[in-house]
Amino acid sequence: MVLPDLSMLFKEADVVERFGRAAEAGFAAVEFWWPSGEDLGRVEAAVKDAGLQVAPFNFDAGDMASGDRGLLSDPERQQEFRDNVPVSLELARSVGCRRLNALVGLALEGVDTAEQLELARDNVAWAADQAAEHGIDVMIEAVNTFENGPYLLATTKAAADFVDRVGRDNVKLQYDAYHMQRMEGNVVATVRERIASIATSRLPTRPTGGSRARAS
Repeated sequence: MVLPDLSMLFKEADVVERFGRAAEAGFAAVEFWWPSGEDLGRVEAAVKDAGLQVAPFNFDAGDMASGDRGLLSDPERQQEFRDNVPVSLELARSVGCRRLNALVGLALEGVDTAEQLELARDNVAWAADQAAEHGIDVMIEAVNTFENGPYLLATTKAAADFVDRVGRDNVKLQYDAYHMQRMEGNVVATVRERIASIATSRLPTRPTGGSRARAS
């Protein structure tokens, strides 16, 4: 399945309008960054009107257009993340999304990296416990540092070790071949080695309503 990221596609249109554009282009499922500043009722309605599946979307990761890549590891911003968790879970439930992506954040000057990662693990575990009540998984991915700055999890091993140390059944590894080809190469070899821990496709429940529903 081709999965477009609507935060980077159809950027000539309003965020809410992009769901309809995606459906008209023939996509059955989409992903997106946290729709900061948008009316979430309008987002929900747009998803359902377009008949799209959402798999996944991000928890609030800050101002990503300005370079933020997650709030979980920043001691000054963790409350922003925790405040967003129940809101994200409610949106996920309303549109039938079963996976939420948690970006752990960037290395901060003057803050110990190990302490940042420990804080991120605590926040992921906290979010995962709430998500588990709704049958929702929390996804952790490694992200390339060429385009994203000093991201804390920049290799498959780092992300997989992070997932293992969180110790929650619904926290899983999301493998992005683009990011890891840039960072590591040898994508096929990595997938073969890590296939047991990489989350496999899990299509979300199709939202009710909508006149342009498509089979995936």
